[in-house]
Amino acid sequence: MSSIPSRAAAWAVHAFTASGAVMGLAALQATVQSDYRGAFLWLIAATAVDGVDGWLARLARVGERAPGLDGKRLDDIVDYVTYVVAPAFLLLRSGLLPADLGWPVAAALLLSSAYGFSRTDAKTTDHFFTGFPSYWNVVALYLYVLGLSPAANAAVLLVLAALVFVPIGYVYPSRTEAWQAPTIVLGTVWAGLMMAVAWKLPDISRPIVVGSLAFPLYYVVLSLVLHARRRAHGA
Repeated sequence: MSSIPSRAAAWAVHAFTASGAVMGLAALQATVQSDYRGAFLWLIAATAVDGVDGWLARLARVGERAPGLDGKRLDDIVDYVTYVVAPAFLLLRSGLLPADLGWPVAAALLLSSAYGFSRTDAKTTDHFFTGFPSYWNVVALYLYVLGLSPAANAAVLLVLAALVFVPIGYVYPSRTEAWQAPTIVLGTVWAGLMMAVAWKLPDISRPIVVGSLAFPLYYVVLSLVLHARRRAHGA
């Protein structure tokens, strides 16, 4: 039987995961107030929580010590708020989308991701995401700082929403074993760059933004290479 401190630690991890939803709400409030810098910083904070809560859950053995709560379901609920709802609202509110297409595009994000989160193979047994993994918070920040036209933004978002339905395996940065060390190192550097970009808003450092695109490019190429390798081996 688990000790009281170990059970408390397990429940504390669940509370830590759930705190991401509060950060998502803070991002929504900041968006309503047109404080887009604050909104992005809250979304980055929520992403940081999501980046470490799984490791903490395994360390605290939450499945054994807090069996009354499904941590994976909790994580998915929180992620839908912070990776999908809050960024979609920000995109709609900030004028980044065409006036006559804002709602349909935002709806495409919500509906495609609802499907993506719900599919039984959303996360595979060998630790890949199936379909575009709804990184709308990242996409929203890039569209905000790159200054593309609303029509171009809508096109990018609709293509990515369609890719949710294409069963390509995307790297799960903290768990995919292949190239895990360089992915984590590069991802950590990239996260620091994105935090710097958000922190400096509304000023935008073009060199940092352009340099930061190296990691998304690496991520996509690695995902496609590993997907092809898995297909070749019948995975």
